[in-house]
Amino acid sequence: MPAIHPVDTPPEAVAPLMRGITVLRALTDAAGTLSLSELERATGLARATVDRVTATLARMGYVRLDGRDATLAPRLMELGNAYLAAIRLPDLLGARADALADELDESVSLAVADRDGIRFIHQATRRRAMSLSFRIGDLLPAERTGPGPLFAAGWTDEEWTRWREWRAADPDERRFPAVPPRARPHEDDFEQRAGEARTRGWALDDQRIEPGLVALAVPVHAPDGRVACAVSVVSHTSRHTATSLREAALPRLRAAVREMERELSKARPPAPAPTPAGLAAWTGASKQELGRDFIESLARGLTVLTAFGEGRDALTLTAVAEATGLARATARRALITLEHLGYLSAHDRTFRLTPRVLDLGYPPLSRVTLSAIAAPHLAALATRVLDSASLAVLAGDDIQYTARVATSRIMSVNITVGTRFPAYATSMGRVMLAALPPAERAGRLAHADLRPLTPHTVTEPTRLAEILDSVARTGYALVDEELEEGLRSLAVPVRDRAGTVVAAVNVAMHSVRRTVAQCLDELLPELRSTADRIEADLAVAGRFARVATG
Repeated sequence: MPAIHPVDTPPEAVAPLMRGITVLRALTDAAGTLSLSELERATGLARATVDRVTATLARMGYVRLDGRDATLAPRLMELGNAYLAAIRLPDLLGARADALADELDESVSLAVADRDGIRFIHQATRRRAMSLSFRIGDLLPAERTGPGPLFAAGWTDEEWTRWREWRAADPDERRFPAVPPRARPHEDDFEQRAGEARTRGWALDDQRIEPGLVALAVPVHAPDGRVACAVSVVSHTSRHTATSLREAALPRLRAAVREMERELSKARPPAPAPTPAGLAAWTGASKQELGRDFIESLARGLTVLTAFGEGRDALTLTAVAEATGLARATARRALITLEHLGYLSAHDRTFRLTPRVLDLGYPPLSRVTLSAIAAPHLAALATRVLDSASLAVLAGDDIQYTARVATSRIMSVNITVGTRFPAYATSMGRVMLAALPPAERAGRLAHADLRPLTPHTVTEPTRLAEILDSVARTGYALVDEELEEGLRSLAVPVRDRAGTVVAAVNVAMHSVRRTVAQCLDELLPELRSTADRIEADLAVAGRFARVATG
C-alpha cells in the first residue's frame, strides 16, 4: 500500500494526513494490529515516519502502542460513528432490521452503495455454527452480493464504464480484503442481473460471495425516490436454497421495507448534535508538549471528520472551521485532502462524509468486546496502584471474571478469567446487585444460597439489603474478608452509554496492604477514573455496534 499517490494529488493536499490514513488503513486490513516493522513494510513509509504517525494517533486515542505493536483503539470508531450518525439509517431502521431477523430467524443486514461495492452499516446476526461473519463497515464487490444489483440498477453509463475499469484493474479483488477468494470464475451477467433487479424490485445472491451463502435483498427508498439502502436476508444452503429463501422471506422482507420507508418518510430533521469542543486548541497544546513527535496537521485533518454527525450531515467550509476551531485555510486543505481520498463528497460547496470513512478501523473494532476495551485500562490501573485489577459481569447469582491484570507479588490474589464467585460476597457482585431494580434485587436475595464463606461473610438478607442500598447511594462497594480471609477488595460500576450497569471493576489485595480508610482515600479515585475511561470507550464502541459483555 503506497503512502501517497502523487500523480493526481491536489497541490493543497496535506501529505501527513494522507500518511496517517495510510497507516490506519493498513492496521484495518490487518485486523487491527501490526508491529511497527510490519507497518513500515505495509505502508512503504520510512520507519521514522511510522513512529511519528503512530505516536500522533496514540495521543489522539485512535491507536494503542504496546511495545513494538500498534493496535487500533475503540475511540477511532468516532470517525465511522460520525458517518453513521449523519446518514441516520442505523438509528431509524436498525430496530426494524433486528425485528425482521427475529421473525425470520435469519441474519439481516443493512447496506449502502460505495462506488463499485456495497458496505454494511447494520448487522443483526444469528448465533449458529454457520453464521454471517461480515462486520459493520466491511466492503464487498457489488457483483457478488444481493444488494449490489439493486444499487447498480440506477448506475449511469459513466458509472458502468468506471466499474468495468476497476474490475479490469483489480481482477483479484484486492480492494475488498473482507471478501474470501472467488470459488468460481468471473461471470459477465452483472448488468443483466442489475436490469432484472430494476424490474423485479429484489435481487438474489446464490453463493457468489462464498459457497453455501445465499442472500435476498430489497431496496429501501428515501422520500425523494432514491435508494437509501438495501435490506438483505442471509442464510446458508443447509437451511435454504436461493429459491426457497426467496419464497419464504420475500413477502415478510417487503413488508418490513414498507415499514422502513414509512419510518424514513415521517422522520423529522434532527437537532444538530453538539460538536466536539476545543479540538484545535487541543492539537496545538499536544504539539507544544510532544514537539516533533506529534504531527499536528494529521491530527487536525482527522478532527475535520468529527465535525459531521447527527443533524450535521452536510457542512460548508465555514461550518467545518467553526465546528473544529480550525482556521479556514487549514480546514480547507483538510477537506480537499479528504475529498481526494474519497472520504468526503462535495456538491455546491457543501461536503458530506462517504461510506469510505468506515474503512478507518470500523470493521475490526465493530466486534470489540467489553473485556478487550477494559484490558488496557486495567493494566494501567494495576501499574498505578501495584495491585491486581479485574472486570466482571453478573452471571446468574454469581459474578464471572472477564478481564484481569495481576501483579507479580509473592502474595497475590490468584484468580483467572472465567472464575466465578457468589455475587453477594464480592465487591463487584454487590456493585452490580445494587444497580438492579429494587424488586429484582430483593428477589435475588430471597432465592440466593447465602452461605458463610468466612466468619465475616454477611448472610442475613436484611443486612445485605441495607448494604446494597448503601452501595447504590455511594457508588462503590468494599468487601473485607467476606469472600476469603485476608482478602480485601473495592469495586465501582461500569455503565454503558444508556447508563445501565453492565459490569464492575475492582482492585483486590491482601488486607495488610492497605487499611479500609486507605482503600477509600487512595484506590477509590483511581477506580472511578478507570471506570470513566472504560465507559468513554464503551460509549463510542457501542454507538452503532453491539459490544459483547460476557
